[in-house]
Amino acid sequence: MENYKQITKTISLEGYGIKNANVNYQLPPDALHDITIKKYNGLEASSGALAVNTGEFTGRSPKDRFIVKDAITDDKIWWGNVNIPFESVHFDKLYDKVVDYLSEKELFVRDCYACADENYKLNIRVINEYPWSNMFASNMFLRIEDDELEGFTPEWTIVNAPGFMATPEVDHTRQHNFAILNFTKKIALIGGTGYTGEIKKGIFSALNFILPVFKETLPMHCSANVGKDGDTAIFFGLSGTGKTTLSTDPNRSLIGDDEHGWTKENTVFNFEGGCYAKVINLSKEKEPEIFNAIKKGAILENVILDDAGAVDFANTSITQNTRVSYPIYHIENIKTPSIGENPKNIFFLTADAFGVIPPISKLTPSQAAYHFISGYTAKVAGTEAGVVEPVPSFSACFGAPFMPLHPSKYAEMLSKKMVEAGVNVWLVNTGWTGGPYGVGKRMELKYTRAMINAVLNGDLGLYNYDNYHIHSVFGVAQPRSCPGVPTSVLSPRQTWNDDQAYYTMAFKLTNAFRENFKKYEAFCSEEIRRGGPQRYAF
Repeated sequence: MENYKQITKTISLEGYGIKNANVNYQLPPDALHDITIKKYNGLEASSGALAVNTGEFTGRSPKDRFIVKDAITDDKIWWGNVNIPFESVHFDKLYDKVVDYLSEKELFVRDCYACADENYKLNIRVINEYPWSNMFASNMFLRIEDDELEGFTPEWTIVNAPGFMATPEVDHTRQHNFAILNFTKKIALIGGTGYTGEIKKGIFSALNFILPVFKETLPMHCSANVGKDGDTAIFFGLSGTGKTTLSTDPNRSLIGDDEHGWTKENTVFNFEGGCYAKVINLSKEKEPEIFNAIKKGAILENVILDDAGAVDFANTSITQNTRVSYPIYHIENIKTPSIGENPKNIFFLTADAFGVIPPISKLTPSQAAYHFISGYTAKVAGTEAGVVEPVPSFSACFGAPFMPLHPSKYAEMLSKKMVEAGVNVWLVNTGWTGGPYGVGKRMELKYTRAMINAVLNGDLGLYNYDNYHIHSVFGVAQPRSCPGVPTSVLSPRQTWNDDQAYYTMAFKLTNAFRENFKKYEAFCSEEIRRGGPQRYAF
């Protein structure tokens, strides 16, 4: 280790109940890279990136995510099958078992923070069993300077023990893996899974409670970038819908690719210090910025390397949810600091597995609120445990698994900010065209990029009868023409070449929208309820 830049400060973990551990504190990423290869079966790709296998879990496990029910959370959390309650007494006992498991081990500890805006900064200490998990934390959270370590006081702690297996009948978990948030003790406790996404999503979920309840700030599962004129664009969407790809634009500066806050001062700030992108079928030609970010300092997860260390991005033998984590500075065109002003356009990205939603359409304020609460998309194979092929689904606020409050709370905040900022809202289908999944094909990226660029350039910003057509089923305004996009592509009905089959499928989806929205109707105004599809199938 003498060849690496060392931090002279040392810390004890005794206060966390972890005894006699060999603590590697604030190791640089290149040291963690080498330790992983020497001791933990990591490999170095020909690009210089570290390649690891996350083991049994290659995606999140939503049914094993819990929140401790206590005085802080009892009457605020939207309890149910998304936010599953966990008793304080059971948390304490499980925590004691985890720290006992970690005692006397070699551990990797990192101090870092979330939220690029100093007014909302959240200091974090991450305690990892594995070095590559600590390297992931270095990539994904915001990094602090060495001279800031002496006065650093963590507010939240992540205790990450992938090798610890819970006993469900004793520990009150569903199975051996778990991710538990405790807002009173400010701890994210993760065990039984090596999937690193649980680390970042734990803090995202915590901020989705802290910011709206205590800071009057809207947390968003979105990417964001800013143009040369200072106009900020926001991209909502679940994994696999194109947030990272579409926001990484050589002509615009990237603010961040996944998690942001929209403040009462009308600024947008990144929670993170890195990007966590899907790499299935990645190519230099289609996504050069992401491809070029895969170099020394990046971590590839669950990919297959050939004998020369080259990645086979088409190989899904381990999972379709192959990933790369890299620090944001691996992207050349970034906004520093990661804060934007003057939001002008919001894009709701959906991977429509039915193939019936227009590739782009402009939403009214009531439609925007409706579609935000609905969060329609398709689960992408491998993103969650048990999902082996795309499945049409609804995820409120385009991020229900990470939203501790009722979706209407976030929708109310978004609607208010949209009106105050005068933003335009667009629904973009990055999913299927010409038929449903299994029949049609995925929307071509070059067309989606052209539509996004037309919005950002102002070519689609004005609404009038000549430029737009009101969709007869969904009621949204779809453009009749767009630079760089064939007219036929803009009309999903035309791509099907079978009107009856198209409308049958479209009505099937509208009924699914309405059925899903029933659980939110009592919390929403009549105006929002009318923002959804108004026609039924007969």
